[in-house]
Amino acid sequence: MSTPAATTPSASSASRWRALTHHHLFWPVAVLIALLLVNVPFTPDFFAIRMADGHLYGSLVSIVLFGSPLILVAVGMTLVIATGGIDLSVGAVVAITGALTCSYISDQADQNALAGVFLAMGIGLVAAVVCGLWNGFLVARMGIQPIIATLIIMVAGRGVAQLITDGQIITINSEPYKLIGGGYWLTLPFSIFVVAAVVAVTVALTRRTALGLLVESVGGNAEASRLVGIRSMRIKIMVYMFCALCAGIAGLMISSNTSAADGNNAGLWIELDAILAVVIGGTSLLGGRFSIGGTVIGALVIQTLTTTIYTIGVPTQTNLVFKAVVVIVVCLLQSPKFRAKVFGAKQRVRTTAPAEPATPADAAPKMEVSR
Repeated sequence: MSTPAATTPSASSASRWRALTHHHLFWPVAVLIALLLVNVPFTPDFFAIRMADGHLYGSLVSIVLFGSPLILVAVGMTLVIATGGIDLSVGAVVAITGALTCSYISDQADQNALAGVFLAMGIGLVAAVVCGLWNGFLVARMGIQPIIATLIIMVAGRGVAQLITDGQIITINSEPYKLIGGGYWLTLPFSIFVVAAVVAVTVALTRRTALGLLVESVGGNAEASRLVGIRSMRIKIMVYMFCALCAGIAGLMISSNTSAADGNNAGLWIELDAILAVVIGGTSLLGGRFSIGGTVIGALVIQTLTTTIYTIGVPTQTNLVFKAVVVIVVCLLQSPKFRAKVFGAKQRVRTTAPAEPATPADAAPKMEVSR
């Protein structure tokens, strides 16, 4: 009686490595680490973090600081894409929120008054949520394709932001408002804590409650979800409102960091970076399952790539092409079919052992006994 062969250490290691490489976050993390390492030859102290004036400074801190608005927008975009939709209006929402907030603060006699700052922020965020409600209404209730419905505010919203600012860049001098995007707390940029809070709340709502399953079911099959009693219209409206709220918070960060509102350039093309971050994080554009953690890593990959482009001295006129090439490589590495064709072709070749020759007893014909 033969006993099963014991698993060798090499086979066990290969199995663990195979399981690791098949994890949906493996390749985004690997690309993020590779991009960080690329900067070392050009900036030897790239990983150095120093303390100055009670604040932490360094390239890694800057990546998280400047990537915070993108992370927020991408988190909101993740839930929209999970329902099978898309939101192209987030850049315009960023501009509208910043324009309204800075416009209100600039009209105050005391720009450092907390009451005025909080009221201005509230006005900006309410306007953002209204934009999200409008998008959700067009998509869920009117049945308009998401790319068309959100394109309306993408075009018109930028014009609204310029109307609010009269086509000018509104500058403010408010220390409380400066804290949101350019201030520090506990030695770290305050925006990091804002992003951490939004991500934590989103994960808690989507993974600790049934909300995440409802979003995925609507994205997987909205009609089947409706037939089993899920109110898919409400879910869609809710995720568009949440996406706009995240874009509004990002608009506060961007205008706070520069102490100015630019209706023309604030949040310009951030919707494209957010979509790329979601895709790099492993969420399918077809809807269904999503990954908030993957989206955060994808946003960090996009921001690190932007930093790397400036670090290695890529010409300004070609940086978008360079960025597109890297994103294509990342998406290909994430594709199981691509990895199977490129990396797994040799691994799939297995030599089969020759069949054992039949013994005379086996070869002898068996006689049937008739009854």
